[in-house]
Amino acid sequence: MRIEKDYIGEKEMSADALYGIHSLRAKENFPDSTPFHKEWYRAIGVVKQACYITYRKFKLAVNQKYEISELPQKFINDNTIDSLEKAASDVGAGEYFDHFIVPAIQGGAGTSINMNINEIITNIALIASGEKPGSSILIDPIEHANVFQSTNDVIPTALKVAAMQLLNSLEEKINRLRKEVEKAEDKTRNILRPGYTQMQEAVPSSFDKLFSSYNNALSRDWWRISKCFERIKEVNLGGGAIGTGLSIPRFFILQVSTELQRLTGLPITRGENMPDTTSNLDSLVEVHAILNAHAVNLEKIVSDIRLLNSDLIRDKNIIIPEKQVGSSIMPGKTNPVIPEFVISAAHKIYTNNQLITQLAGQGCLELNAYLPTIGHALLESLKLLIAANKTLTDNLFKNLTIVNPELSHEKVVSSPSVTTALIPYIGYNKASELAKLMHSETINVFQANEKLQVITTEKLKQILTPEALLKLGYSIDDII
Repeated sequence: MRIEKDYIGEKEMSADALYGIHSLRAKENFPDSTPFHKEWYRAIGVVKQACYITYRKFKLAVNQKYEISELPQKFINDNTIDSLEKAASDVGAGEYFDHFIVPAIQGGAGTSINMNINEIITNIALIASGEKPGSSILIDPIEHANVFQSTNDVIPTALKVAAMQLLNSLEEKINRLRKEVEKAEDKTRNILRPGYTQMQEAVPSSFDKLFSSYNNALSRDWWRISKCFERIKEVNLGGGAIGTGLSIPRFFILQVSTELQRLTGLPITRGENMPDTTSNLDSLVEVHAILNAHAVNLEKIVSDIRLLNSDLIRDKNIIIPEKQVGSSIMPGKTNPVIPEFVISAAHKIYTNNQLITQLAGQGCLELNAYLPTIGHALLESLKLLIAANKTLTDNLFKNLTIVNPELSHEKVVSSPSVTTALIPYIGYNKASELAKLMHSETINVFQANEKLQVITTEKLKQILTPEALLKLGYSIDDII
């Protein structure tokens, strides 16, 4: 065991623990088990790495102009900076995550997150230097690992890095899903189906029109998500506690964001007004609103497909893949588990949207103390959407089956709603007579027309071809 101390007192912990007293106090103060996102953890490591690289460049620039030993400011020795940078790189690669013990839901605006990372980086550097963890006299988690940094610039900057990396993945997953939806659209060209309004048969449509509407919605989602980078590319790294850069070298402030951009390959830029970037989180609200819209579209798509595949639909034409046994008591039953997963994920995202909106509004003066919870919800929504798009692509649309196109056509001509197509030729009242007879005798439109003789059979067949039913509107030439 080892004992560490801060100005509050002392605490005993495992001798080989890479976390320290700050992390342990946070774990005790926030007895929650919600795990912190590893993507955010890794992003903090990369942000710290950018800070150490920039620190080294600042020290070199100073050394070229001044005699460092004569300056009042004490610089960290090169070996320590090298060790800190290597340790931050390890954290950026996801190593030592089991020593990150602070839960996702916490108080303190993210100070506990920052200190847990600082302690891990410090102790990794100590071990690399042949020392034992906790030897803060040699390398200190605040004096050294946190040099020229603040929780209030490092943690939100790392959140934006993690979010942009997940946005890249989400874009790719949406495009994969779009391709599968396009394939379904191509395979079902001109296969008729009844269109529905308010769960009642309305007018004839087709499966390709249904899938094209999904594809368009997903295309809008992709476009909106591609714009999210513009909304969150500005970071406040180097701004310090409230974005003013107090006690931080101007060289560092001007260079560190560029270094982070180089390390990540992301379109990161220093905020033009860093106090604004620090205190206002409306950009995260806006980005999550775009994610929320995508969740809405996914729920609509899977709800439709689940309904069309339901046993409530007579002679259903859409068959979704059977992915797992659906009951522990009912033999042979399978359930629409993929749509159910996506709907569940969508509703979690709606909840996160409300949470982020409300907590962003709780920002007070120069800082928002609820960034950890806001960030957790944002990253959770991104990961849920990535998962939803992936499973829709791989486990639903790739093996979606449209069965019996002939039966589908028969359903259309047997539906009284098909008489809407006849209105330009015979008028609403005569079309209503046909529809009423079809209802009462459960016959198709051809059989009803044979009895009422409102239009020639040849003309009726011409009107009810897929090509005629699916074209946009009609011209006078069509009805002559």
